[in-house]
Amino acid sequence: MITIAIANQKGGVGKTTTAINVGTALAATGQRVLLIDLDPQGNASTGFGIGRAERERSTYDLLIGESVPSEVAIPSRVPGLDIVPSTVDLSGAEIELIEFEARTHRLDGSLSREKAPRWDVALIDCPPSLGLLTINAMVAADALLVPLQCEFFALEGLSQLLNTVERIRSRFNPGLSILGVALTMYDRRNRLTEQVSDDVRAVLGRVVFDTVIPRNVRLSEAPSHGLPALIYDIKCAGSEAYIALAREVIERLPKLKKAA
Repeated sequence: MITIAIANQKGGVGKTTTAINVGTALAATGQRVLLIDLDPQGNASTGFGIGRAERERSTYDLLIGESVPSEVAIPSRVPGLDIVPSTVDLSGAEIELIEFEARTHRLDGSLSREKAPRWDVALIDCPPSLGLLTINAMVAADALLVPLQCEFFALEGLSQLLNTVERIRSRFNPGLSILGVALTMYDRRNRLTEQVSDDVRAVLGRVVFDTVIPRNVRLSEAPSHGLPALIYDIKCAGSEAYIALAREVIERLPKLKKAA
């Protein structure tokens, strides 16, 4: 199983939207997908229409208890995609984890104890911070997918994130790679958007995906219906962009398999 963390410490850049729709697109191609909702806000769980009452167990159980994903995951509305939901218990997990040995490896330990994973790809939707939850995701992951909003302050945040990745590599997970940077909330009418895109591509080169995710009302509407945008409106510009992004992700997966 290939594990991909979707992370950026800046909020509102499209992490959860990317996790939901890339996961849905991967499942549509026949990949067996596990989505791990590691954000205490639980937006990925809500985005699949999983109500609070249905979340009897959660990612909190993976971090604090002895549970493995197969004991906690529940089917989503998307065939081939299961989700480990988030609950409010996760809000206090970072404080509780301080008391544990190997607190940075709790999620990795849970995934490692899964004797026969039934999924091909696991996507981890991280919270908007570089705290202990996100570090757990990076330690457990084979690669990092970074959604990056096309605005000036996003560039500063990217630099901080890349520094964190280097620290994780040197101390905990030398195999962690960057799968790619996905430019989100792209607005062709805004010259700053073009400038940020050009700057990011100039610095990171081929690490940046060719596909850009546009600002799109239908992407924003879909979660309120408990559906991925790809199901809510597959013909909208946002859905078409995420299908194209998923194709690029699939093209890069074999490199991760060889490294694993």
